[in-house]
Amino acid sequence: MLINGQEWATALTFSCPEKSDGHQHALELLLYKTFLIRHPDQSPLPLHTAMEFILYLPVLIHIVCLTSNFHLTASDSFSGSITPQCHGDDMSMLLEFQNSFTIASSNPLAPSIPFPRPKVGSWKFDPDNQTSSNCCSWDGIECDEGTGRVMALDLSSSNLFGSINSSSSLFRLVHLQRLNLAFNHFNHSRIPSGFQFLSGLTHLNLSQSFFSGQVPPDIFTLTGMISLDFSGDLLELRSPGLASLAQNLTNLQFLNLDGVDILSPVPETLARLSSLRSLSLSGCRVQGVFPESIFQLPNLENLMLNHNVNLTVHLPAFNSISPLKTLGLLDTRLSGELPNSISNLKSLQGLELDSDNCNLTGSLPDSIENLRSLKSLIIRGCGLSGSIPSSFGSLTQLTYLDLSSNAFSLQNLSSLSWLWKLTNLQTLSLRETSLQGEIPSSIGKLSQLEILDLGDNRLSGLIPAQFLNLSQLERLLLDNNELSGHIPTWLSNMTQLTLINLQFNRLRGPVPVWITQLPNLTSLHLCFNQLNGIEDPDLSKNRSSTRDTVALPKLSSLGLASCNLREFPIFLQNHPNLELLDLNSNNFTEQVPLWMQNIGMHSLRSLNLSHNFLTGFDPSLKTLPWMNLQTFDITSNRFTGPPPRPSRFANLDTYLVPYNKLSGPFPRWICNLTSLVTLDLSFNNLRSSLPECLGNISMSLSVLNLQRNRFSGNIPQMYASGMQLKMIALGHNQLQGQLPRSLANCSMLEFIDLGNNKISDTFPSWLEPLPQLKVLILSHNKFHGVISRPGSLSGFQRLRIIDLSYNMFTGMLPEGYFQTWTSMKVVDPAAEKVTYLQARCRYGFYDFYMILINKGIHMYYPKVSQIFTAIDLSGNMFAGAIPNAIGDLQQLHLLNLSNNFLIGGIPSTIGGLSELESLDLSGNRLSGQIPWELAELNFLSFLNVSSNNLTGSIPRGPQFNTFTKSAFEGNPGLCGDIIYKKCSSPDVAESPAVEQDNSSWFWEIDWKVVLLGYGSGVAIGLVIENAFNSGKQAGLAAVIRRRLQNRQRQSRRIRRN
Repeated sequence: MLINGQEWATALTFSCPEKSDGHQHALELLLYKTFLIRHPDQSPLPLHTAMEFILYLPVLIHIVCLTSNFHLTASDSFSGSITPQCHGDDMSMLLEFQNSFTIASSNPLAPSIPFPRPKVGSWKFDPDNQTSSNCCSWDGIECDEGTGRVMALDLSSSNLFGSINSSSSLFRLVHLQRLNLAFNHFNHSRIPSGFQFLSGLTHLNLSQSFFSGQVPPDIFTLTGMISLDFSGDLLELRSPGLASLAQNLTNLQFLNLDGVDILSPVPETLARLSSLRSLSLSGCRVQGVFPESIFQLPNLENLMLNHNVNLTVHLPAFNSISPLKTLGLLDTRLSGELPNSISNLKSLQGLELDSDNCNLTGSLPDSIENLRSLKSLIIRGCGLSGSIPSSFGSLTQLTYLDLSSNAFSLQNLSSLSWLWKLTNLQTLSLRETSLQGEIPSSIGKLSQLEILDLGDNRLSGLIPAQFLNLSQLERLLLDNNELSGHIPTWLSNMTQLTLINLQFNRLRGPVPVWITQLPNLTSLHLCFNQLNGIEDPDLSKNRSSTRDTVALPKLSSLGLASCNLREFPIFLQNHPNLELLDLNSNNFTEQVPLWMQNIGMHSLRSLNLSHNFLTGFDPSLKTLPWMNLQTFDITSNRFTGPPPRPSRFANLDTYLVPYNKLSGPFPRWICNLTSLVTLDLSFNNLRSSLPECLGNISMSLSVLNLQRNRFSGNIPQMYASGMQLKMIALGHNQLQGQLPRSLANCSMLEFIDLGNNKISDTFPSWLEPLPQLKVLILSHNKFHGVISRPGSLSGFQRLRIIDLSYNMFTGMLPEGYFQTWTSMKVVDPAAEKVTYLQARCRYGFYDFYMILINKGIHMYYPKVSQIFTAIDLSGNMFAGAIPNAIGDLQQLHLLNLSNNFLIGGIPSTIGGLSELESLDLSGNRLSGQIPWELAELNFLSFLNVSSNNLTGSIPRGPQFNTFTKSAFEGNPGLCGDIIYKKCSSPDVAESPAVEQDNSSWFWEIDWKVVLLGYGSGVAIGLVIENAFNSGKQAGLAAVIRRRLQNRQRQSRRIRRN
């Protein structure tokens, strides 16, 4: 459905005690203000904000009724009576106020501002005209009938541009009670301090007016204030703050501070505002614990706390007299249970519980069935368990139901028979709710549906023809299921559809050509099915229409990834409005066709051509033609020459060109991409030194990946303070010198990979304070010296993976750091919901990846699990004993101390590393027996203690019995069945020490390509071992490339939301 603001306003004015054009205009303003619903003269806005619209609906009606006189002229208010004569002093002050502003010919905020009407521009004094000589008849003014003094001034959306100073004539209108300056542009000026002169003011609306800075304290002197609206994105309320407001404005009934930067806890004193009927603090950055007493305010009807990520909310026990109608808690920290007492909210019409931090426990209470007035119910992403109660069938007034992203029990969609009783539903979302089975034909009973989202489930079978009964359906989302069959031809009759998302299913056959003729379709996604190209239009029954009309005239987003396309879709030629195009993982060869430059030249924002066999763009294209491009991805192709250069007008934030054959120096134009967030040039043949400007590209740069090229010279300093850098990967180049100390300024860093270079430095203990660092890879360089004790007890406390292998470190193992690596001791609570290390891109996520020696071979990890932990200190010159403190790292999965000069015994505390999967102690001078505790390691799937001086019997156990003889070779004093050497007695005497030849640290193994999982399944890697000195980089790239092309559903790079 497409909403027309005027139609809604007309339909809803019945809720107010009076009806008038003023009410109509007021409601339209509020609709546009909150949801940017368009004027009838503009194109309508798709109903992707329907959830918030329904939730706010009672608030809007209440505001209009409460502040109706804001929007009524005297003739509206006193129909049938004589218009009062304006007081001369007030007229003079109004004309003076008029002259202090520039009246823009169009609203400076257009098109987002609703119904711009330059009211002030119509004010004219003409003594010969009775109407114009009386300011009480001027547009936007209401006067007292007896005195003629101006009581209400409504200048909302009046194209005012400029500022108001404290001496403005506005503040001499001392009889003013209601003032509305919303939707103008006051040029980021401060709210003037003259409001204390308007002591009778009861209603003040400055929303969306481009005032900025701190709200002045004289506002708090207006003790008669009933309605206050400062919503916007530029104001602050800090000192004085929300507590002062609550202490002084005790008569408030309506308070809207949406977007005002408060940045403090919500004070308990708000609970003293006993007259408060509507409180909206969305997007205010309020924090702490929300006072439960505010829920108990006796007149509170509307409470909106959305988008406050640091605000903790516990839902209280609700009493039976609560008048609450709407409750919005989107993007807050919800915890506890959804109380049964929620059934006491008999007036509740809108309930929204939705957050990335929503941690509700338990199940949905059956008592919700008593909320018979409920029209909008959203409980999304809260982790609720159990099943969806059948009692929901009693909520027959529901028009919006969203229970997506909860951990409900597995159930067939057909078993939700109560669902088909909710015939008023306009939006239904059951995404990611553990549904399975076929979509039942009963779906056709929901004939009012406009949005249907059943994605991310296990639904199977065909798409039922009963969808044809859904004649109002605009958005159809069935992605990430197991649906089969062809794309049904009857979909061609659903011409009202604006969005079709069928990606990640098992649909087969060609992409039907009729789908290109749906006149209202704006978004089509068919990626990663079993589709086979696009249907030949000459074989289509609709072939005449496909040639005579423009295909998909409103299309803005198209996803045809992995559809076995061999040619670019010809129907895209000259398409003017395309914003997102995803054609990755197809079979395109040769060059990108020249006609592609005409697609969305001014509109295209995201282009994904990754995982094909393309060789480049037409040579005539010196720069990419798309002027508003933001995301560019050609990962894993065969592009040659220098990296493609974007238009100088493009505001590029994601540039991905890895796994190609690009050559030449580092492109210096990259330094001009000031909005860049993600940069990946890895696995190419670029060579040169890195320019100094690289360290100051963008404050927003999050990912810098230049691995597997031939860059040389020093690493540039990271100059930009406050950088957002999360990943820096410069491994497998020829970089030298020292690490840039400015890395310590990158406080957001999570992932550092500088392995396989020629860097000569000491251990970077100065990186200790980085609070987010999880991965540190410095292997195969020239790091040297002793690793000293940590500078503090919190050094590297978030570190989970450290690889210092094959350097020249000396001295003892870093026992002090074993004690500070606390994330290797316990599971990081922050990792519970975030599965992989990644950075957010505009259209998805960028997964960090790495290569580690695991189980004796180099393993490629296309994703890095948040819970995976590893220590690799092999190939150095560490000496002395292995400290017992190693046993404190309870979450360790991989431990490699091989090829050092370690002596003494194997600590029995290693037997307490219950998560350990790979242990390599080979190539040292360890002595004594293998501790029997190691046989208790149930997940240990790889062990190598070869080439030491170990003696005695090899332990037996479920895991030890799976190890081969090679794991124990080079220890003449060992005995046991595994090495086919019987033990003469339970206590075998130690054999004389045998000197081992440890010169073969850099051993060689033939290339292998194996898919390998292990133990508890925390990682799946691609084995890519080769001789360290072989230089077979091209082969490595080919192996990984083939692996990436086969991943489809688990693409390493950008995953769609």
